[in-house]
Amino acid sequence: MGLHVDTGQSTRTPVGHETRRPSRRRRSFSSWLDMKAAPYLLITPYYLLFLLFGLFPLGFTLWYSLYDYDLAGTVEWAGLGNYTALLADPAFWNAVVNTLAMFVIATVPQMLLALMLANALNRRFRGQLFVRMGVLLPLVTSVVAVAVVFTQLYGRDWGLINWILGWFGVDPIHWKAERVPAWIAISTMVDWRWTGYNAIIFLAGMQAIPKELYEAAAIDGASRRRQFWQITIPMLRPTIIFVILNSTIGGLTLFAEPTTFYNGNVHGGTNRQFQTVSMFIVEQGFREFDYGYAAAAAWMLFVMILLGSIINFLLVRRIGGTR
Repeated sequence: MGLHVDTGQSTRTPVGHETRRPSRRRRSFSSWLDMKAAPYLLITPYYLLFLLFGLFPLGFTLWYSLYDYDLAGTVEWAGLGNYTALLADPAFWNAVVNTLAMFVIATVPQMLLALMLANALNRRFRGQLFVRMGVLLPLVTSVVAVAVVFTQLYGRDWGLINWILGWFGVDPIHWKAERVPAWIAISTMVDWRWTGYNAIIFLAGMQAIPKELYEAAAIDGASRRRQFWQITIPMLRPTIIFVILNSTIGGLTLFAEPTTFYNGNVHGGTNRQFQTVSMFIVEQGFREFDYGYAAAAAWMLFVMILLGSIINFLLVRRIGGTR
């Protein structure tokens, strides 16, 4: 039998030494996953949906606009032919003028009314919550129901608006048949639906303004009107920019109100007196079945929205005094 000598030294590694390093690696990986990868994983669904329902249709529409594509399935390369034909089309320019006119007529009063309404809602009074909720009721009302009511209000023979104007000696106005009256009627529909929505956004911006600024201004003797113009408007500038950009997109893509105002017809009246660019696109694509021409008009509308948003953004920044 051999003699075994115990030197007192163990060749085995200490307990926990082997598991300590993997544990650190797991914690490091978990920390990386938590701090670095998780935010990207959380926003991935949005970008996938945007790629599927936003970017892909945009590129596909651009591809369509370069071809003559009709209902029979005929596909022929047109290059920029659809765009040159569109720029020479009086019907398209008529739609552009109508769209821009109704956008200006609707947006300017809408912004002013929304600001005044938000300023009034920002004060303390009884039933404040119910009043704030009530201003959103027009937004959740069906567009068809709104069109029915406003069609009755702007009726030529028995409409309430003509009846009130008759008190001042104004002859009955045919709101659907005349161009400018049609613009005004449709713009009031837009204002009625979206003024409360914009007012709530302005109100949210006003709620974020520190109350100390108003208290200091009141101590200095500033009136409520001066506080509104000297404190509220400058501090509300980012919110105003957002609302104007949002209104620009909505105003230049106006479709539901003018369509329902003329009983669902996309021609915009007998002489196209209030046909918008969106209505023109639908007419060319789903009435004339000229998909390439409609796609070119859609891209022209995209350029209009882009230019309009940039102009409004720069204008608001200049008025606000920022550089």
